[in-house]
Amino acid sequence: MTNIECIQTPAAPTAIGPYSQAIKSGALVFLSGQIPLDPDTMALVEGGIDEHTRQVFRNLSAVAEAADACLQNAVKLTIYLTDLNNFTQVNNIMAEHFSEPYPARATIQVSALPKQAMVEIDAIIAV
Repeated sequence: MTNIECIQTPAAPTAIGPYSQAIKSGALVFLSGQIPLDPDTMALVEGGIDEHTRQVFRNLSAVAEAADACLQNAVKLTIYLTDLNNFTQVNNIMAEHFSEPYPARATIQVSALPKQAMVEIDAIIAV
């Protein structure tokens, strides 16, 4: 059986359900979806899609660092948007965090996200 390690950090929002912030297994770290919660207040950050997306990437980075990994080593992202009209803005912010070769990715429009967030992103990182 593969060695599995639970990753937790106070630098990212605590889980709002029965799941871990991340699980490390072998050479991969599986980051649970992050929404734009401020880890100190557990409330959504104020602002629009730009502020929300930047907070999501800050949260993902904090969890990656807790796993002794780096978000830039992501091999796969899944982005969930409540409005695909925000696709270009999210792409632009993602480009601030990654360089080529970019991770594989899927972007999906959903009807709703927890706490009425506009964006949620999960990741798989190679370590």
